[in-house]
Amino acid sequence: MTKMTQERDRTQSGRVSLEQFGYRQELKRSLSLFDLVVYGLVYINLVAPLTTFGVVFNASRGMVPVVYVVGAVVMTFTALSYVTMSRAFPIAGSVYSYAGRGIGESAGFLAGWAILLDYALLQAVGYVVTAVAIQSIAPDVPRAVWIVLLIGFNTTINLLGIEVTARLNRLVLVLMFTTIGLFIVIALIGLADGVAGATISAAPFFKPSEFTPGVIFGALSIAMSAFLGFDAISTLAEESRGESNVIGRATLIALCLASLLIVVESYLASLFVLNLRSFPPGQPTDAAIYGIAAQIGGSVFQVFMVVGKILVSGIGGVLLGQVATARVLYGMARDGKLPRFLAHVHGGRRVPDGAILSVAVINLVCGVAFANHMALVISLVNFGALTGFLLLHLSVIVHFAWRQKSRNWLGHVAVPVVGLAINLYVLLNMAAAAKIAGIAWLTAGVSALLGIRMSGRRAVMPA
Repeated sequence: MTKMTQERDRTQSGRVSLEQFGYRQELKRSLSLFDLVVYGLVYINLVAPLTTFGVVFNASRGMVPVVYVVGAVVMTFTALSYVTMSRAFPIAGSVYSYAGRGIGESAGFLAGWAILLDYALLQAVGYVVTAVAIQSIAPDVPRAVWIVLLIGFNTTINLLGIEVTARLNRLVLVLMFTTIGLFIVIALIGLADGVAGATISAAPFFKPSEFTPGVIFGALSIAMSAFLGFDAISTLAEESRGESNVIGRATLIALCLASLLIVVESYLASLFVLNLRSFPPGQPTDAAIYGIAAQIGGSVFQVFMVVGKILVSGIGGVLLGQVATARVLYGMARDGKLPRFLAHVHGGRRVPDGAILSVAVINLVCGVAFANHMALVISLVNFGALTGFLLLHLSVIVHFAWRQKSRNWLGHVAVPVVGLAINLYVLLNMAAAAKIAGIAWLTAGVSALLGIRMSGRRAVMPA
């Protein structure tokens, strides 16, 4: 389709019509720029970097905030590629749609398959860390019990419709900023009083004897999950109002705000463990932040942090994870690459109910299976995200620089090339177990793609 025809097909709001890409408008358009930013911030879950503090602390040898600074830079390149592709293809499916239309059908399938590992397991991480938080004050109840209860509640909310989810997001956003704000205030008071030997120090950013690229990027392969969520805004392209660039704007705003707060909160937490090289394995590492909370604010503040974690992560963050994953499944099933029941849309509420229920089952299985293996599941999440991001950057290069012969060397060549190189380096520094499991997942995806082709089923994106 020519550029002139595309312009003619634009609606009065400046949005390219969905029909231009061969789809009908089935999902309900009701989300504003503010709703999308809220969605991104709640999905990123600004409390999460605190709750995984012990794991990242051990991996980085105490240099947590510098890991997040590097992570923010890495994710900025990825966000810019999301902005570029979301403007060109304002449709649901995230990297599945971008790689599929930017590179080709097979690349799209593998990108979608990879990002499902991210979206599905990220929710498992959310459920596990929430269960860990509850166990810090109620150790006798198994983690699996809390996981089941939270999945049931979140699935019910999702089935009620995207508007109900959006309203709950706003409440969770207030709770999230309240939790983080109070943590920062209490930490500053503790710093002023010298609690646990806390003092202003550059050590969390740089320890000469410990600092190496391998250490920082190895830790980033775990810590990167703290940023994931800005990318999921793209899954709501068919439920957003306004111009096509609203997805890109929301993506950048959410990432910038989140990055600033993540670095600040991780630095303050680090000041109370300056003399510690690593936390003991198990619950002391998984629940490290709750021990710090008890130090600086007593048992009451510890309980407050746990409650905040339950509401923000156990409900808000994973609720939106279910939204994003369901939309990716919906997009892939609509194109015939996954079972058709996943593309079913509820007639009244206009949500992909088949995909939502399927995600709930996946969450249940993964949450229970990985309940006591938090570091591994976080690494697997990041493997899926990084693989999807690699194909995202490649899709920008192929679609714009190669096919359209674009002369925008900065946006269509330099940015995606740098982003691709950095993401690949982080992927290579990932733990061996995560790489093995991730490659096994991709191998299964290749087998599924071959099965689709051999079966003769339709698996081509509409023109």
